[in-house]
Formats: sequence, C-alpha cells, structure tokens
Amino acid sequence: MAASAAEPAHRPAVPVQKPGGAAAHTVVPTLEARATLSADFLAEGPASGAAMTPANGRTGPFDGQVVPGFSAMIDNGDGTFWAQPDNGFGSKGNSADFLLRNYLVTPHWQTAAGGEGRIEVESFISYNDRNGVLDFPIVNEETAERQLTGADFDIESVVRAKDGSFWVGEEFGPFLLHFDAEGTLLEKPFPLAGAQSPQNPYLNGAAATIAASRGFEAMAASRDGRYLYPVLEGAYLADPDPRRRVINEFDTRTGSYTGRTWAFQTDQPGDVIGDAFLGKKNELLLIERDDFEGDQAVIKRVYSVNLGKTDAEGFLQKSLVLDALRIDNPHGIDAGEGYGLGETYALPVQSFETVLQLRDGRLLIGNDNNFPGNDARRTGTPDDTEFAIVNLQRTKTVADAVTVVGHRGASGYRPEHTLAAYEAAITQCAEFIEPDVVSTKDGQLVARHENEIGGTTDVAAHPEFAARKTTKKIDGSAVTGWFTEDFTLAELRTLRAKERLPQVRPHSAAFDGLYTIPTLDEVLDLARHSKTCDGRPVGVYPETKHPTYFDQAGLSLEEPLVAELARNGLNSAKAPVILQSFETGNLRELSTVTKVGIAQLINGSGAPYDLVAAGDPRTYADLLTPRGLADIATYADGIGAEKSRIIPRRADGTLAAPTTLVADAHAAGLQVHAWTFRLENQFLAAEFRSSADPNEAGDMAAEIRVFLSTGIDGLFSDNPDIAAETVATANVPAATAP
Repeated sequence: MAASAAEPAHRPAVPVQKPGGAAAHTVVPTLEARATLSADFLAEGPASGAAMTPANGRTGPFDGQVVPGFSAMIDNGDGTFWAQPDNGFGSKGNSADFLLRNYLVTPHWQTAAGGEGRIEVESFISYNDRNGVLDFPIVNEETAERQLTGADFDIESVVRAKDGSFWVGEEFGPFLLHFDAEGTLLEKPFPLAGAQSPQNPYLNGAAATIAASRGFEAMAASRDGRYLYPVLEGAYLADPDPRRRVINEFDTRTGSYTGRTWAFQTDQPGDVIGDAFLGKKNELLLIERDDFEGDQAVIKRVYSVNLGKTDAEGFLQKSLVLDALRIDNPHGIDAGEGYGLGETYALPVQSFETVLQLRDGRLLIGNDNNFPGNDARRTGTPDDTEFAIVNLQRTKTVADAVTVVGHRGASGYRPEHTLAAYEAAITQCAEFIEPDVVSTKDGQLVARHENEIGGTTDVAAHPEFAARKTTKKIDGSAVTGWFTEDFTLAELRTLRAKERLPQVRPHSAAFDGLYTIPTLDEVLDLARHSKTCDGRPVGVYPETKHPTYFDQAGLSLEEPLVAELARNGLNSAKAPVILQSFETGNLRELSTVTKVGIAQLINGSGAPYDLVAAGDPRTYADLLTPRGLADIATYADGIGAEKSRIIPRRADGTLAAPTTLVADAHAAGLQVHAWTFRLENQFLAAEFRSSADPNEAGDMAAEIRVFLSTGIDGLFSDNPDIAAETVATANVPAATAP
C-alpha cells in the first residue's frame, strides 16, 4: 500500500466493542408448536418407488403412494393446509410411478400444553391433463385421466387464486402450470423466455441455460392474486455472479411475464432458494438454504426483502427474519428425540422448503424429506415430514461487558475459515467473527489462516495442481507448499477445506472435504445478514496476513479490503468492524483511509515483520512500553495481545501474576483483546489441564475467568460457546470505553 503523506497525532476514538450493559430490543424466534408425518406414511394409490434409490433401510416399491415431504403449502385459514410434494424421488428417471398431488392436511400440534404432534392427511387432488392440453408425451399418455407423474413435471411451488384454482411452479421447464380446483390442467405450460433446463421437453438439442433442478422451487403471489413471483432456485449458467437469483413477475390476467425482475444475492454460490411468501407492503420472505443436513448444515434461513429497495449493486436488500438452526425451545417440545431437538430447536434438514406467514404473524416452516435419503435427525432413519410454528417474539436483551470473538470462526468445532465455522460461531453467541485475509492470483481476497494452503485444504489431492507446490520465503522463513497467490479464485473454488489439527480435533476433521474457501465478501455478507445472540449486528474482525509480503508480490491487501468494506456498507465508524495486523505500517496506512476500528496485534515474542524488513530494531515488547502504546494510539483503537503478555506462565506452565499491560493500554486509550483461548489441555495453563493427554478437554472457562479479572475488554476463542457462557456468568462490570 502506498505511503500516506501524514497521519493524525492521535486516532479519534472508535468503539471497538459494543458498550457493556447497553440494552436493545431484538426478535427471538421461539418454537410454539410442532407436528410430524411419518416418513413411512403411504397414501392410497398405485405402488410407487420401483426405481427409487434405496437408502436408510428403505427399498421400493411401496404398496401405495409415498409422501416425501412437502415443498409448498397454502394456509386455508381454518386450521387446514394444502401441502404439495415435489416430483417424488428426485429425478425424471426414477419418478414415473409417483403421482403429482396436492394434499389437504390438518396438523394436530404439540405445544407447551401438550398435544398429539401429528399431521393428518385428510384428502388429496391429483394433478392431471384429462383435457389433453399438453402437446408432448407424458407417462400416462394413453389413459383417460392422464394423471401427471414425477417424470412429467417437477412441481415445487404453489399458490391458490381467488377462484380456487392452483398456480404451480415447476423445474423441468421451468414452467408455470395452471390447474383448476380439482387438479385438471387448464392451459398449456407457461415458459420463461431464456430459461431452459436440461429436462425441458421443448429443448430440441439446444443448450440449457439453467442447471437441472434449478427452476421455480419458490413462488409467491400478490395479495390480490393477480401477480405471481416465481424465483429461480439457482443462477443462470452464463451468469458471471453465481450468487444471483432472479425473481420474475407474471401477470395471471394476461398470462404473460411483465418483464419486471429483481435480483437476490445468496450468502454463498451453492445456496438455493427454497420457498417464497409475499406479505404486506411488498415484503417478500425467502428461504435460503444450502444442500447439507444434520450437523453439516450451515445456511437454513428466512430472509425478508422489500421489492422496492435495492442496494448499490442492484440486489434486493435482505434482512434476517429467522435462522432455522437457532430457534429457542423453552417448552422443550420434542426435546431429545433427535439432532436439533433440545433447548434450541433446529430444522437442519437438507430441503428446508416451506415458509408461510400465518394470519397472526407467526411463521410456519417445514421440509421436503427427500424420502428415503435424508436422515438429519437420526442417522440411518429417514426424516419425517415436519411442520413447526415459530413466534417471532420481541424481547429486551443486555450485552455482556466483554466481547467474544470467534477465532477463525468456531474453529474448535469446524474446519477454520469456512462459512460453516463462522455460522457455528454466530450460533454459539460470538459477537465478532475473525477472517484472516490473503489474496489470490487475480487479486481476490479470501479467508485462509495462511497463504500456504496445503494444511487447510485438499489441494494435495488434486493432481492438476501438483506442479504448483513450491518453496517460498514468507516473512524471512522458508515455507514449502501451495500458495493462494498462485491460484485464481476459480481454481481455489475447486478445493475443499480440511481441519488444520486433525489429531487434536478429529471431530472437526469429520467435516473435511465439505466446504469451499469463502471470499471476504461472503464472510462480510454472512456477518451483516446475521444477528448476535443479544440481537446486535455480528461484527467482523479481519486480519491482514503478511502485508509486506503481499505488497512485494504486487497484491496489496489494503485497497481491496477497504473497497470490500465500502461495497458492503461497512466502511464507517459505526460499522462493527475491527481491522488487525501483526505488522504496523499497513495499520498506520489503513487508519488514514478508513474510520473502522483498528487493533495492533502483539505476539508473545519477536517483532513486526515490516519493522524487521526496514531494519527497525523495535520488538513487540518495545511496542508495549508507555511510549510504544502511546504511538499505537495514534493509529489504532486497541491491541490484540497474546495471552502471555497479560499473564505470563511460570516455568512449570502455571499462570504467574498479571502484568500491567491492561492498565497501561487503558491509560493510553486502548482496549485490550486477548488471544487465543482453546479448550484442549496443550493450550491451557497447567492448573487448568484435566490430564496428561494434550488433546483432552481442560477447563478453559476457569482460565478465561482469571483473565477476565485483569480487566480485558475482549477475547478470541476457538470455542465461542464456552467463552460466551463464561463471560455471561462472570458478572464482569461494564467497562467505560477509553
């Protein structure tokens, strides 16, 4: 980064943590009712599942029609619902014996007061083409009823018109289908110009423009029923932004698309849109989900957008309504009956595909269970279909006095620097998430602990990248491996993250190979569209890694970092952002071009590499003298100190008396965040170790309590759940920000 002409004598104070004890109002999603339909339920009708892929102990065919969950629902306002499955068993080739239907169901809810907790199937209508509207062959072509099957259409979304007819969105076209109240097709399918899937019956050798199963998974209707808003589940194949999802407008009076479209940006490229519901004042609820289930799930969310509000890039401004992985369950409804059923209720299913806003404002959410393949609740047992009613309770919360930072996310539980780790940290009540930032060959900022990625990705298993293994000198030391600056972002996207310490954290290594390397933009997006456990915006604490090295490589980190903050609306003094570095020069420069918080990192030994490279003899110890802290205060708002700088260890590994660092830093107007608190014995002071096994869990909470007594303002932890609980119960008085 180019040197600035001048720097302020003292950096204006920036609050790098939320004020301790400040109250705020927030919405706490709370489970009020739940009901399920057995995965093995069979509706009347011919056998189904003959070509289904066996899974979880179930093999077809079945003596009746399988009900593989529901992809869309309609509230009838009388306690009953229309509930529509999709095409059956997941593909055109295995669903010819699955009849397309819409079921009338009545949930008998289990609530805090009790109840059956079951879904009763009352009746159904069968979608059919008995009037011979279709001009392409269907499975039941020669029958009188011409009942439609999962090999004819992949129905996914449904709304009901004022006249009682049904409009259905499907994915093979993708098409809009119009059925009367009894399920008979009224008109030819309505295609969307420019959108054709590989299964489109009119493709005739042309190239598909959207991927298979990426059509109209979601669709909402205007309150008067005139307009439909079908949403493409995935991106157009030719779209340079794989996170863009297009919402279209269809006029049911004219039977044509109006040409109006909106763009929604997902949290990560692979996320899909599961359902949509249009409420009052153009507020559109959208389910965004990933394709993982159980403890692998990361994104199962309901966002709200207003069709009249877009951001500077033209995307609809989205705000979090519900994280379906974090719903309070104070009444213990069905607690203990499977994964995600406890004090916190989660819907960690692969296909979170139903959201309705009931007339009293509560949300009904539900799943397609992809029978028999999904087993999110109990491994080896097919998931039931389930409905849950969630009350969006508004409550007052008070922030803790000490800030908890999810170190590289919840890196004690998930491979570090993945969206899975960051989401886990947020769920575990971290107030900041910390991405380390490095650059790709094409200048894109990504989150990795180091630019050498052999230890944190599966790059060694990619023969196409074998020749890129090399040795480089990083901050004066020789390092051998693969380096981000030798890969484009597109190439990095082909890699998958893995646990850096597999022998220490085999439970985290179980998630190896699942998650991609996120960009900084994706991390910022996740944070700004999330809420902390006390209802505040989630903060981001980016660390620039090896800035001198990247400057010398022509890949300066600072300019694109500030640009990303600005693009995400986070380049202001009020933004919950703290920039950090082990070097000093780039922080001085950043202090002149951004007003966000800045923290000087202090290692337990050695010196900032930029000072070493410049021949400056100062060490980290020199930076901690009164004169050094006063100098830091000219460009930073706080320090991030290695724990031993605050409380050293004796020769036997136990904690000694605290130093005066916290008091000295506070006297200089600097806050102090301590790093890093880790659960395993090998990282703890001797008195907090549980055994001689270095990988066994020790008493991290007790160690944190000792450090809290020194007056630290924040802490970094690989285990933010334990850190947050410890801080919350430690009765730390609210500190006055320097």
